[in-house]
Amino acid sequence: MPILIPDVMSTLEKLTDEKTQMAFNKKVVAASQYLQPYVKHRLYIAESTGVLPKNMYASNGIIDESIATFYENGYDIDSDTNTIKLKLFKIVDADLNLLFKKEAFHKNTISTNAILKEELDGLKEHYTIDDDWDFIKGEDLHDISYNQTDKNKPVYLYDDNNNAVFNAFEMAPVSEDKSQKVLGSLYNWLPLNVSNIVDLYAFGKLSFEEISKVKKIETSRVELIFDEIIKKFKDHVD
Repeated sequence: MPILIPDVMSTLEKLTDEKTQMAFNKKVVAASQYLQPYVKHRLYIAESTGVLPKNMYASNGIIDESIATFYENGYDIDSDTNTIKLKLFKIVDADLNLLFKKEAFHKNTISTNAILKEELDGLKEHYTIDDDWDFIKGEDLHDISYNQTDKNKPVYLYDDNNNAVFNAFEMAPVSEDKSQKVLGSLYNWLPLNVSNIVDLYAFGKLSFEEISKVKKIETSRVELIFDEIIKKFKDHVD
């Protein structure tokens, strides 16, 4: 057996370390691909509802920032792709929430008694879900403000991702005109902090258990919220 001198040993160790790091980096890149549809859609929702100005933020930039944060926070180089994916989702979800709060001043708020009543009637809604994950009565929402520049003009018009949501809800797609209307109502009705459960499932392709880890709430709570959203949505479509 050949005896390796110290310089040769250090060279081999360095090559091994570099190979291990490259393999890990490839797993990070593979995991980050799952973020793209989700982040792109969340930005679209925020732009469509007036939280963000159009074209101010790009999904690639936000994902790059999340990857940089992931490395800065320290990591286990033996982590598998799914573990890395969930950590990246946690980071990007938190980053988006902070971004939406920071930029929310862009929205013009007006009193919404008439608008909200019309939408709740249209949704046949008696209960909704607030930003703290609690169920509250519809009539308790009459004093909130809706971010809308013209009460006769829809805040949000859906475009080309209709099927992703219908598939997540295990529903057959409806006509384009109707899908734009009902999906627009859904995303206008749901607080951003709640609608991202739908998007983590429909666009992030995460399971309920994985969503619970990202959102740091019980899996049963995620299932309850998702079921409630589907039930109200189906009532509106029907």
